[in-house]
Amino acid sequence: MKAVVINQYGGKEELVEQEVNKPNAQANQVVLKLEATSINPIDWKLREGYLKAIFDWKFPIILGWDAAGVITDIGSNVTKWKVGDRVFSRPETTRLGTYAEYIAIDEHLLAKLPDSISYEEAAAVPLAGLTAWQALFTHGHLKEGETVLIHAGAGGVGIFSIQLAKYVGAHVITTASEKNHELLYSLGADQVIDYKKENFEDVLKDVDLVFDTIGGEVAENSYKVLKQKTGRLITIVGEPNHDTAKSHNVSAKGIWLQPDGEQLQRMADLMENKKIKSIVGATFPFSKQGIYDAHALSETHHAVGKIVIKF
Repeated sequence: MKAVVINQYGGKEELVEQEVNKPNAQANQVVLKLEATSINPIDWKLREGYLKAIFDWKFPIILGWDAAGVITDIGSNVTKWKVGDRVFSRPETTRLGTYAEYIAIDEHLLAKLPDSISYEEAAAVPLAGLTAWQALFTHGHLKEGETVLIHAGAGGVGIFSIQLAKYVGAHVITTASEKNHELLYSLGADQVIDYKKENFEDVLKDVDLVFDTIGGEVAENSYKVLKQKTGRLITIVGEPNHDTAKSHNVSAKGIWLQPDGEQLQRMADLMENKKIKSIVGATFPFSKQGIYDAHALSETHHAVGKIVIKF
């Protein structure tokens, strides 16, 4: 089968098309023929070698951690799924990712794809959507009536975070450049702060939860706006500064996404019931050039919504 792989760490020119062996389904797996995948910042961070201390993988490495497609084969123990089912998933993090025509996925990580949702819309969800879900609910314990500040609302994770937070009845504040304000209000944001014109730490206070997707100075200033004692910061960019958190009398936690088929199925149900939706900002074809161009766009940090690869 065709895959786009890297054979060494480096720039986008390391992405190459290569024939690799088609996977077989182990006992508790299915094989998925991919119809769409999507790009996440972790893809190019891993490509550049920033994560090699965490993932000590041999080459070639197939990047990609969002899968949407059709089951073509099932393992001997699989009873819940059948050949022909439309599904989507955030597979386990291995060196055999989704920049390939087929992928083997553990059955418990699959979610059924509603007929009303396209493969492109579905591929935009798993990594970004589950990151949002786990940050807000699993770790952030966001509840109805609380105030949440979501940084970088127009990004892939931000877009799902705004919608999920609104769905549970939170007061939603986010940061974004002015050109994206209209979109974010339409998704349910109650207040959008233009970070180019205004410092959020100057206008906000008594926030219950901050979801940090940026780190650095943004994270440091986020502690200032949290409610003392009960305020909490969840970050997906490394370990937070616990000394700063302590000095502001708040809690802080760094998280790493755990693939979860049940949570993804709950998101699929919300999509089917039009409570949340994917925003696909750009689509590229599955090819060396297509993925090269998609990485280039992702690296600008200015993509709106998700960047999807279509097979």
